[in-house]
Amino acid sequence: MKKLLYCVYILFSLKDNKFYIGYTTNLHERLTSHITGNSKSTEPRRPFTLLFCEYYLSKHDATRREKYFKTTAGKKTLRIMLKESLNEVKLQTTSKE
Repeated sequence: MKKLLYCVYILFSLKDNKFYIGYTTNLHERLTSHITGNSKSTEPRRPFTLLFCEYYLSKHDATRREKYFKTTAGKKTLRIMLKESLNEVKLQTTSKE
C-alpha cells in the first residue's frame, strides 16, 4: 500500500516579495494551480517561484510545520534559511527589468 506524502511548500511572490506557505499531497498539481491563477488565494500575487519544500509522512506533522512557517518566528527562520535563494531570485527579477 502506497502512503501519501505531505509536502509543505514555500512560494515567493515576485510581485509583492512575500511568501505563500501551504501544504499538499500533490505538489505538481498545486503549483500548476498557483501558476495558472486557478487558486483564489494567490491569483492576484502572481508570478511565483518555488523556494522550498519538505515532505512528511504524517499530515499532522506537515500542518504543524506549515503553521509554524506562518508565524513571525517561522517567517524569520525562512528568511535566514533561504537567504541565498532569496538573493538569487531578487537578483534575477531586477536583471529582467
